[in-house]
Amino acid sequence: MLYRENGQFKTSYASDQQIFPITQDRLGVLALIAFAAIAVPFMASEYTFRAVLIPFLILSLAALGLNILVGYCGQISLGTGGFMAVGAYAAYNFFARIDGMPLIPALLLGGACSTVLGVLFGIPSLRIKGLYLAVATLAAQFFIDWSFLRIKWFTLDSSSGSVSVSGLQVLGMPIETPVQKYLFCLAFLCVFGLMAKNLVRSNIGREWMAMRDMDVAAAVIGIRPVYAKLTAFAVSSFIVGVAGGLWGFVHLGSWEPAAFSIDRSFQLLFMVIIGGLGSIMGSFFGAAFIVLLPIFLDNVPQLFGIPIDTALAAHLTSMIFGALIVFFLIVEPHGLARLWSIGKEKLRLWPFPH
Repeated sequence: MLYRENGQFKTSYASDQQIFPITQDRLGVLALIAFAAIAVPFMASEYTFRAVLIPFLILSLAALGLNILVGYCGQISLGTGGFMAVGAYAAYNFFARIDGMPLIPALLLGGACSTVLGVLFGIPSLRIKGLYLAVATLAAQFFIDWSFLRIKWFTLDSSSGSVSVSGLQVLGMPIETPVQKYLFCLAFLCVFGLMAKNLVRSNIGREWMAMRDMDVAAAVIGIRPVYAKLTAFAVSSFIVGVAGGLWGFVHLGSWEPAAFSIDRSFQLLFMVIIGGLGSIMGSFFGAAFIVLLPIFLDNVPQLFGIPIDTALAAHLTSMIFGALIVFFLIVEPHGLARLWSIGKEKLRLWPFPH
């Protein structure tokens, strides 16, 4: 009974086109953001911040960028980890080589460098698609990994490709404690989430979805494939690059190219598929599933007092994790976001049958 829009009349086009046209949705999102920003810093432990919340926020941002490309534009990519690496190492070079470079501009410039490389490797999408495009983006992943391992200039002549940052601050305020890092990542996620939500509802977002559904028909009605595909690669790579910078600067502190390996690319792709392709909310659901499930599976034997060797527990976690992914994709191929939509529709009609 609480989730009804009875009496909520739309008297203008602006009110009808709101991001959250139902008042309950709007209040719920505002309450969730307020809870995350005000209550969580006082409730969560340091371990929760470092192992759960900060990785969840950054991976949600990366999944959001990948979902724009894969879910909304239909262009498969297996090089997301590489574009995260570009954002991280480019931000590191701006931060280390330019005296007095602020943190936020360095991260945004890292995203801009990732955008340039993303558009460059997105050019093949104008001629190929499907499996062949996946192979092209996979080549980008290996090329980027090789570059940061072999070209010493990118890592300030580090022999192993390992770099580190310290003394992070924004407007004179340090970003050192887990709570400060958490709030910093939360602010980035809220801003980019709002930006992405508005983009997919705009003209360019409709062009992306038209290219995803049927590119030939989209071209016939006047949509330019070059513009639509390359803008999707550009926006996706920018968000992913910023997420890579946050992953290196805020979460890791020191990192090497292995932190952005092909495993990271597949992990992000699984997030998008499990959470829901073509859904902003699905990016958050997928990130939560990928981050929380391994922690839950690691702790289940301890809850029941079952002694399991550490190596065996790691293998069992991977096996169960993979089996759950396959099971879930069979049961609900449209992802967790679809279950969320079904639940909202049932609430709107309850207690009437449907």
